[in-house]
Amino acid sequence: MIFSDIKYNLRPLGSVNNEVGKNLSKKDQAIFIQGVYFSKIEVISRHKLVKKRKIYGFPDFFSNFSQNKYVCELFNKLNYQNKNLNKNLFKKKKFSLFGILNITPDSFSDGGTNLNLLEAIKNAHKMVKNGASFIDIGGESTRPGADTVSAEKEISRVMPVIQRLNCDKIDLSLDTRNSSTMEFGIISGVKIINDVSGLIHDKRSIDVIKKYNVPIVLMHMPGTPKTMMKKNKYSDVVLEVYDFLEDRINYITQHGINRENIIVDPGIGFGKNYEQNLDLIKNLSIFHSLGVPLMLGVSRKRFIQSISNESDPQQRLGGTISATLLAIKQGIRIHRVHDVKEVNQALMVYERLVN
Repeated sequence: MIFSDIKYNLRPLGSVNNEVGKNLSKKDQAIFIQGVYFSKIEVISRHKLVKKRKIYGFPDFFSNFSQNKYVCELFNKLNYQNKNLNKNLFKKKKFSLFGILNITPDSFSDGGTNLNLLEAIKNAHKMVKNGASFIDIGGESTRPGADTVSAEKEISRVMPVIQRLNCDKIDLSLDTRNSSTMEFGIISGVKIINDVSGLIHDKRSIDVIKKYNVPIVLMHMPGTPKTMMKKNKYSDVVLEVYDFLEDRINYITQHGINRENIIVDPGIGFGKNYEQNLDLIKNLSIFHSLGVPLMLGVSRKRFIQSISNESDPQQRLGGTISATLLAIKQGIRIHRVHDVKEVNQALMVYERLVN
């Protein structure tokens, strides 16, 4: 948010459990944001090349910024409400899990697992039984260094699965960068489109999303899967990813996309190295002031290997759960995961213990 030539960002922090948070909120010492009580807030101001950060308790924050309409507007976005999207995503739960179903031979952790149609259907049903709200189907590997797959090949991979699962009345999202794949999927029952390029890769994609008025997940990725790890040059990865997502939201809403249909994803592992991934995960609450829901995909990612020395992606469940819980603590409620049963159990227990 820009005030004159100063740009502001707000990052809620100091989360506390509901019992403590309710008591603090009665004294205006905590604020309830996206299902979490926060006791502090960091104000970041940027003017040209100068960046300042200061952490405030809420009484001091309000006394310092209550007359700054731009900061107030940002603050009001923190606790955005999207009743229609929330109803479809959460289905009376506090979090939403998207079960990953890659119909590819070369995805980084499960390539080849679901190429057989019957096996893919079986795995999708298993994830739904174990707590997935949506099955996220992808027909193109977007792992670092992956080659581009044609839309025709992608469509041939995903459509049989989409059609069968739609007949089984399973809620579906489709992970694709291609407008033709999007359109085929939506016509066949897909309810959400998940585009790792943020609707940049295919210029027709915005028109497809506008035409069918479906929710869209905008992800941050510099370049393409083939080039992204050569383009991860940031002076401040958190603020630059924030600015990118803010610009994409503004651009697509100006081109007719309903803001109520937008979800954002900071793109963990997509054009970010180990330290950059950790910076993003530790600062996720800053993205709430974009005023739209946030999806996170940390499942089995390589940063877990950097910490634990676990080279097998399928053995990174512990790291996945740890990062997911830190995100939940920051109010991030939509998670794209491979291990639905285990993550669902971890989140249910965490929510019960904390709240």
